[in-house]
Amino acid sequence: MNTTKPDINSMLALHMKYMTQRQGVLAQNIANIDTPNYKANDLKKPDFSKMIAAPSPHLGMTATAPQHMNGTLAGNGSGFASVKDRETFEISPTKNNVVLEDQMGKISDTAAQFQLSSSMMRKFTQLYRTAVGTR
Repeated sequence: MNTTKPDINSMLALHMKYMTQRQGVLAQNIANIDTPNYKANDLKKPDFSKMIAAPSPHLGMTATAPQHMNGTLAGNGSGFASVKDRETFEISPTKNNVVLEDQMGKISDTAAQFQLSSSMMRKFTQLYRTAVGTR
């Protein structure tokens, strides 16, 4: 166990990073609500069973276009993939499938999950400091 940054804090930080990036994707959907032929996006949920079964503890980078360069640093460090949102139930006459109510519901859910992770991290850190004897 790493005493400077416990595993649970690392997992909560990763979850908060995912939620932050998801908020950005959902905000982009709302910003493009009147753009013709725009398809709503969402982040692909991480499959933790695959992450655990992976032989290497580090996730590899994937170049999705020939212009992308493989480097030694992990770009923006997100590691989360954006996917087209297939759950929309409405399409506008301009072939745009962004539904404001749907996107706002997802934003609200994402904010609640982020707040839960933040509270859990704060409480765990307080508990950890109490156990170690520093306040």
